[in-house]
Amino acid sequence: MSVRGEFSSRLGFVLAAAGSAVGLGNIWGFPTQVASNGGAAFVFVYIILAFLLAYPVLMAELLIGRATRSNMVDALGKISGSQIGRATGVWGFITVSLILAFYSLVAGWMIAYFLQTITNMFGLNEVSSWLTNSSATRDILFCGIFIFLTAGIVTGGVSGGIERWSVRLMPTLIAIIVLLIIYVSTQDGAIEGWKAYVLPDFSRVMNPDLLINAMGQAFFSMSLGVGTMLVYGSYIAKHERLHTLGASVALVDIGVAILAGMLIIPAMYVALNNGVEIFSSSGELIEGDSLIFTVLPALFDTMGSVGIVVACAFFALMVIAALTSSISMLEVPVAYVVESKGVERKRAVWGLAFTVFIVSTIIALNFQALFGLVITLTTKYSQPLLGLVLCIFAGWVWKRDQVLAELQDGFEDAEHSVFWKIWPWYVKFVCPVVIFIMFYRSIA
Repeated sequence: MSVRGEFSSRLGFVLAAAGSAVGLGNIWGFPTQVASNGGAAFVFVYIILAFLLAYPVLMAELLIGRATRSNMVDALGKISGSQIGRATGVWGFITVSLILAFYSLVAGWMIAYFLQTITNMFGLNEVSSWLTNSSATRDILFCGIFIFLTAGIVTGGVSGGIERWSVRLMPTLIAIIVLLIIYVSTQDGAIEGWKAYVLPDFSRVMNPDLLINAMGQAFFSMSLGVGTMLVYGSYIAKHERLHTLGASVALVDIGVAILAGMLIIPAMYVALNNGVEIFSSSGELIEGDSLIFTVLPALFDTMGSVGIVVACAFFALMVIAALTSSISMLEVPVAYVVESKGVERKRAVWGLAFTVFIVSTIIALNFQALFGLVITLTTKYSQPLLGLVLCIFAGWVWKRDQVLAELQDGFEDAEHSVFWKIWPWYVKFVCPVVIFIMFYRSIA
């Protein structure tokens, strides 16, 4: 059996884990949540809930991963000492694989729109039209390209693949966002967007919908519940202080989400100034795929020749954001197949990548029936329930002295720290209740 990989540096781990957390949802979901829920008031609540809810669950995954030095299936089996733990790991394995299947389709659209900016430069109008018109052929082709890119990185292993590319992709992603923020902020209408984003409406802070939305955004934006952080945690060196590493990941994830808002909301108001409709029939800001594939391309079209360059940079940003998340998703099943089944890493990666591609193809060919269904089953039902079960394992099943012993690796005074005085009871009592309430409200 091959030796397990390990992150070679703290920075490598933080950028890889933050990259896993920073996905398309941060960039197209968070900004419109902010603008629709009281501006900076939502940001304020989101930051608080990210540390009150998401950070404790993140720490549970990192601690379980590093303590067991295992994939999700074996890790939960070890700390529970039962088949229930292993079954939960398999559930996570299946969930993250299904998420990767639909996520790869969306990421494929990003690649198609990125290439369309290049074909526009050369006046290839027919090719540009094909790239931006939805079809099963286009979706399957670019989904396959995206999965190929993901698998190519994951075959390199932890330090040679995931870490190596994360320390390149994440700084590139942040640099592109900052440059686009600077450019967009100089355009007419941007100041109205900044007002919508930055000025708080504190009268809405205790609004139940705002709290639920902020809670959901905090939990899901950190890639929790599906084993990605658990597996990454299993690759952390024993001498590292886990609670500070976890805090660093949370801060980078929050920071990128806030930066995305500083780009997207002013850009939407620039689009409004340029005659593009940014509000839905109900008066809410347009969000999701309509924002990315309708509103923003319409804005780029109004910018003339410079709009092509801005569009190219924007969709490059979206592809990078998708890629930093997808490599962590693929690593979850790969770690299990390599460690538990003894399959050689390269074979495991390409075999699983091909399986995910087949599932993506089935979704693409039955798009109306399956796409929304798979998203709902995985992100609305399965992911929060997995997060709930992980809290139960960390708080109720895993022996407290074993948890402390793991935390003391790299942090000898852990027993007397503020973290240890709060986290065990918090993840035991508070997190499960809050996650359950959030889950119930989302489906009720």
